[in-house]
Amino acid sequence: MNLSPRLIVPDPDRASAFYQAALGAERVFSAPPVGADDGRPSVIEHRVGEATFRVSPSVEAWGWRSPDDLGGSAVLIEMEADDPDAVGERMVAHGAEVTVPIENRPYGKRSGRTRDPFGHLWIITGPLR
Repeated sequence: MNLSPRLIVPDPDRASAFYQAALGAERVFSAPPVGADDGRPSVIEHRVGEATFRVSPSVEAWGWRSPDDLGGSAVLIEMEADDPDAVGERMVAHGAEVTVPIENRPYGKRSGRTRDPFGHLWIITGPLR
């Protein structure tokens, strides 16, 4: 079994560029538009380490709504990194905002949270410093 989250965003190409620059994601494939041909790819798949995730455009008729369409995200995406500070800094440099600073936590991890430019919430965690 494999699980690949799909993040719904207003602009999949812009989101793909962000995730490549901020997370070092590798763009694996892109599918052409489906349904309303507005030029946006229907899905772009990415790989980060062993994990994969996809981005797709918001399409109200299909019930695909971005966090901004819904007034916020109901999902936290957790990423474990060798250097959570560097990942957080790259995300912020490319347009994410810090919602909880990355710090050593009493549960034995260094972690914090960001909101990416598309409204998705990320927990970035790693070893203590």
